Amino acid sequence: MAFRLDIGQYYPARSPIHELDARVKLCCALALLVALFCLTTPAQLVAGAAIAAALPALARVPAGRVLVSVRPLVVFLAFLSLFNLIFVQTGSPLIALGPLTITSGGAWAAVLYAVRFALALVVGSLILLTTTPTQLADAFDRMLSPLSHVGLPGHEIAMVFSLMMRFVPTLADEASAIIDAQSLRGGAFDEGGPVRRVRAVVPVVVALLASGLRHADGLSRALDARCYEGGAGRTHLHEPRLGWREAAAVAATAALVALLALLGALG
Repeated sequence: MAFRLDIGQYYPARSPIHELDARVKLCCALALLVALFCLTTPAQLVAGAAIAAALPALARVPAGRVLVSVRPLVVFLAFLSLFNLIFVQTGSPLIALGPLTITSGGAWAAVLYAVRFALALVVGSLILLTTTPTQLADAFDRMLSPLSHVGLPGHEIAMVFSLMMRFVPTLADEASAIIDAQSLRGGAFDEGGPVRRVRAVVPVVVALLASGLRHADGLSRALDARCYEGGAGRTHLHEPRLGWREAAAVAATAALVALLALLGALG
């Protein structure tokens, strides 16, 4: 049973988005995500879809790579659409199938929320596809550094985030190895009812948890052996500087958010 992790893998390319400072990318993406989750009209959905389609082209990331990143959540989007289609009973009735009635409000909600989440997934996946884990960790470190002035562990929080991102591929590989080992020992993960499948996954989860704790203990010992002190006057080899690219990205993001807001006011 193969276990592949395709979410958030960095895609190397030379593009304007790749060259942006990670802090600016995160702030612009957050602004776009908030705007996308506030879409309410068909015109806004069309504009949001156009933005989500243009960003991968601007980042020179193949559309197939973006779709692979969001593919694991397609089932969630389908379930969300079905839930809204059945349980939202506003508007005029469209189809009546016995006790089940589909209304215009339910159909619109099924489309609206699914498209919202899909567009947000595309924008969020582009952040991970165009930014290395090191760049993300440095960006979080700098963005959380003001917390250190008020007694909060800003650097430590950023370091935990960085370690989490770095250990995700490691744990995914170990999960694949554990599943293969259990399969060789006669473990059946695709047979039987839901209860039997859940029971078959329990040994994998326990072994993966033990492996994660072992990695955490080894990492803490390595940090102690090297006398690591987080945030103690640490510097970086390449200090980022904000330039005209970052200013253009902020201006473009503000214009897109303003456009979406204007379309919502007109709609």
